[in-house]
Amino acid sequence: MRSYVLIFANWFLPVITLQILKLFNLNKNIFSYYLKVFLPAVIFAVTACNPTKHIPENRYLLNKYSIENNNKEIKKDELRNYIKQKPNKRILGLKFHLSLFNLSKKDKNNWFNNWLRTIGEAPVVYDEFQTQKSKKQLNTFLSHKGYFYSVITDLVIYRGKKARIKYEIVTGEPYTIRNISYQFEDTTIRSYIISDTLNSLIHRGDNYDADVLQDERLRIESLLKNQGYYNFSYEYIYYEADSALRSRQIDLSIGIKAYQKKIYTNRYEKAPHISYKINNIYVFSDFNPQEALAQPEAYFRDLDTVFYNGLYIVSRSKQPVVNPKVIAQSNYLKKGNFYNLTDVERTHSHLSSLKFFRLVNIQFNELYSQEKKSDGAYLLDCNIQLTPFILQSYTVELEGTNSSGNLGGALNLLYQHRNLFRGVENFNLKLKGAFETLTEEIGGLRNTLEYGVEAGITFPKFLFPFMESERFVKKYNPKTSLSLAYNFQRRPIFTRTVANASFSYNWHQPGYSSHIIYPVDINAVKLFDIDEAFRQRLDTTSYLAFSYNDVMITGTNYSYIFNNQDIKKKEDFIFFRFNVETAGNFLRGINRMSDAAGVDTSYQLLGLEYAQFVKGDFDFRYHRVLNEANTIVYRAFMGLGYPYGNSRAIPFEKQYFGGGANGVRAWHVRSLGPGSYDPGETTFFNQTADIKIEANLEYRFKLFWVLEGALFVDVGNIWSINREEARPGSLFEWNKFYKDLAVGTGIGTRFDFSFFIFRLDLGVKMRDPKYSSEAIWIFNRNPASTQKENYKFSDNLTLHLGIGYPF
Repeated sequence: MRSYVLIFANWFLPVITLQILKLFNLNKNIFSYYLKVFLPAVIFAVTACNPTKHIPENRYLLNKYSIENNNKEIKKDELRNYIKQKPNKRILGLKFHLSLFNLSKKDKNNWFNNWLRTIGEAPVVYDEFQTQKSKKQLNTFLSHKGYFYSVITDLVIYRGKKARIKYEIVTGEPYTIRNISYQFEDTTIRSYIISDTLNSLIHRGDNYDADVLQDERLRIESLLKNQGYYNFSYEYIYYEADSALRSRQIDLSIGIKAYQKKIYTNRYEKAPHISYKINNIYVFSDFNPQEALAQPEAYFRDLDTVFYNGLYIVSRSKQPVVNPKVIAQSNYLKKGNFYNLTDVERTHSHLSSLKFFRLVNIQFNELYSQEKKSDGAYLLDCNIQLTPFILQSYTVELEGTNSSGNLGGALNLLYQHRNLFRGVENFNLKLKGAFETLTEEIGGLRNTLEYGVEAGITFPKFLFPFMESERFVKKYNPKTSLSLAYNFQRRPIFTRTVANASFSYNWHQPGYSSHIIYPVDINAVKLFDIDEAFRQRLDTTSYLAFSYNDVMITGTNYSYIFNNQDIKKKEDFIFFRFNVETAGNFLRGINRMSDAAGVDTSYQLLGLEYAQFVKGDFDFRYHRVLNEANTIVYRAFMGLGYPYGNSRAIPFEKQYFGGGANGVRAWHVRSLGPGSYDPGETTFFNQTADIKIEANLEYRFKLFWVLEGALFVDVGNIWSINREEARPGSLFEWNKFYKDLAVGTGIGTRFDFSFFIFRLDLGVKMRDPKYSSEAIWIFNRNPASTQKENYKFSDNLTLHLGIGYPF
């Protein structure tokens, strides 16, 4: 069999490819690259190893399995979870991990062969017992879904040393719920459950589903724990199902057992469930668990207590390390209220979000010795144990940087104070020195240097009138950030300074949404020592000239973010970010009201022309987890900026650019577009514009050790919003913008070291809009069509180094 594969790969594939090239009149130069690059890869993939190499005699490799189900209401993804024996993992249809394992030799136990077995995957040998076990699991699952008379058959197809299993499922008609009733051994909780039946997960006419029944038990448990029943558990809830009617209908009875009260060591009696109210709340603001366990009596004896707003704040000193007001704003528990599980969870979440406490532990002590209240409730003492991080820290940090594919390094001197004014104000001071390589298609690698200082402080509240109330803080968990920064940057084509001052508000909604608003964000940019060749290039186009002016940007920015990712689970998730920004309107209004005179047709602030523009964009990402080894990521981005009033171009820092390690990766950063514009051969690839549209598709797969692989397709470009004579083809036009879309594809590797990911992406320009229609696709490209005598296929390749995933 392998000899036939070799003949096909070495002879027929090239012949077929050549005929396709002739049929579509494509560039035959691509054929030579096929022979040099792709053909050897294909031959290795299909002939490197015999997949049944390690299969014993009279045994079979489990090659595939399939499920045929006559019921569309039962998803195949759910059924696959109950298959006990699955074939070896595949990447692009190939058993890559099995191939690695098969490269090892059976009779060799040296380090290399052992390493291959470790990173590879042993062949899955077909096991009839596992097949029967899978059928039982499937039958159990379908019974839980109400299909009590489903029929499951299996068919094993053998071909050579391989086996394929085909599971056929006929579910039949499901049992449905006809009537629902309740039985209460403890009538004191009846009113809570009956009054909340509108929120019940079980309804008349629904299919019988054991999973839904279990979810209903958990819902009732949470309901009662939110009503003060601290000790209530779902184990007190049971179901009785009567299906004797022979009509595939079930009368379901939901029973609630009474509380099992302990009388003696092995003796219990039934009693009403006990509800609890919160008694005293003790907050240990600087709790040390090691000392508390080692010498509990001495540790607790030396603590001091301060009473504030219903809380006993306990600490080692007379003055708590944290302002009691901050703790009170993060606490949802209140003396005299019934115990509420939701309030406990919100308290834990809010205290953790302060990022001041390393550990947050909430415990309750039942006060059995006291008599119950007149309403029948007993009392609970609450202990909130908070272990802070180190208050102040000094750090010398050496880091790698990645700005759209331009790699560099930075040396940072960091100072952090986590509680500057005793209100959990997080203060950061950074002294930074950095260098970065600028990758260019012509000119190779060039360096940029940056020195600067940054200072910022974050408050766990809104510094805004009427929004400092404890109720507002508890509902939205707001934060206010203020920052100041000054940077000196020396780049190959210019030197500049950038000063920034801003403050922002950040708050969260219940669920997955958050908001960030910058009421004031001021940037002052001043350029020095512009390279003479670059200055001449600026003089050729008004757009670039206006973009690189000294400028003051006084803007307001709002962002909405939705992210339902659960970092504890590997499952599908969506990320969406919408951003809108405007600048200069307030200053423009003042100029108009004061009837001030402009300088050279523009107005200035502190000697700098201020920018006036509006800009908006969105970024959507969907991560689809296929299985433990394969993931597909979809991304779409669209942005638009419009200069007006005091500006004839958006400032350079705010413009969009294409290419780079996080965009269309077949192009170097800032070398794509705008539109079909061709900048020619130049060392100054710094193309920017007002509009950006981009879409990305990336298939990610795990290889071995820390190595991951990726295949990707990127589509997009940038455009100018106004016509520019110096950049023909750059204008965005609705009837032809799609003709300017660049298409790139490629492969990538990722080295996942847990604490950071190092990335290599090799992009190939498949469609380059700067070429004429004859050469716009790579298949039709040759020196004649590109009007470049020195055109080479390697001109279409771009290598990016990156840190982290591209999106």
